[in-house]
Amino acid sequence: MGLKRYSAFAIAKEAMSYHQNWERAWRSPAPKPKYDVVIVGAGGHGLATAYYLGKNFGITNVAIIEKGWLGGGNTGRNTTIIRSNYLQDPSAAIYEKARSLYETMSQDLNYNVMFSPRGLLMLGQTEHEVRGYKRTVYANNLQGVSTEWISPEKVKELVPIINIDGPRYPVLGALYQARGGTARHDAVAWGYARACSAMGMDVIQQTEVTGVRVEGGKVQGVETSKGFIGCDKLGMVVAGHASVLADLAGFRLPIESLALQALVSEPIKPCMDVVVMANTVHGYMSQSDKGEMVIGGGTDGFNNYTQRGSFHHVEETVRALIETFPMISRLKMLRQWGGIVDMTGDRSPILSKTPVDGIFVNCGWGTGGFKAIPGSGWAMAELMARGQSPLTEEFSMYRFREGKFIDESVAAGVAH
Repeated sequence: MGLKRYSAFAIAKEAMSYHQNWERAWRSPAPKPKYDVVIVGAGGHGLATAYYLGKNFGITNVAIIEKGWLGGGNTGRNTTIIRSNYLQDPSAAIYEKARSLYETMSQDLNYNVMFSPRGLLMLGQTEHEVRGYKRTVYANNLQGVSTEWISPEKVKELVPIINIDGPRYPVLGALYQARGGTARHDAVAWGYARACSAMGMDVIQQTEVTGVRVEGGKVQGVETSKGFIGCDKLGMVVAGHASVLADLAGFRLPIESLALQALVSEPIKPCMDVVVMANTVHGYMSQSDKGEMVIGGGTDGFNNYTQRGSFHHVEETVRALIETFPMISRLKMLRQWGGIVDMTGDRSPILSKTPVDGIFVNCGWGTGGFKAIPGSGWAMAELMARGQSPLTEEFSMYRFREGKFIDESVAAGVAH
């Protein structure tokens, strides 16, 4: 199936038939008995992995298997923040690769992912945080990541609705990444799915993996609710369910699963055109194209697999943000939800070979996986195709055994 190009001309042409003749964006085929590569998880990371396997390495005999619906997990549940201002070199490398791929993604996929490099601020609200963020600016400059430290006055200029003289935590400045921003989360998944399908890959939804067949230490394929599907290589890209899938394959992963909640307000007129993260009080906010204030905070304090919201979380997060943005106290909440995130001990991801020959795992993105989607897919595809990638070298699952942590929880002051 060739990729039908979307364009202003195509819209005008389809309007003649009242838009009745648009092709489906991706096929929904029955699974074949065997593929070269099976990716479990049709979220952003899984679809990006499949896309770059095809685009960069010509590997197109690929199936992407999804238990639910495409992009229905964390990809459709996050607050869409994109940034690469990380302290540690391996983190900055993979997140900056992702950020740069986001810049041209709409053109590359011929699908508008609404990438908006509107700028991102991480507020310094304690002297300790100021020192940490200034250190990150120096590290970013060495890494080739463009960030700067800005004054409270400049913060107020960029975000007029902010209160920089908060009674508990005044704004002392901010780490500013001008090319950070947001994108439309669903569109990222849809754009990748459409491109994968056009390459001849099979996106298979509503299909649960119930077992992993391993013989002689090598993967043979997966048992699913639609029967056995054979493969030479298997990519596990299922976020908070990674430990469940690894258990089926006979090994353990050093991750735990927690719910991360978010909420949006009723829509209001445009009042904030940057993304603001306030990590000391632990709340972050941006404004969507529809006018909703998109709000998130920290993870639940206990392990769970729920995708619901809870009142205590709203209270905690909104209380933190009202001090910094007094005007939002008058807003009503429109909706609230949760996603299941996969946390490692050092709050950095795992992109790794595993104890089973032919099985590769991509997980541990914690609370900030959306921003990494294209970089993660690019790196994971290279790892699966070549057996190694410079972007994944430091992110092996064995680093925990060896004590080679990439500690972003301490470095960033927050796990995002």
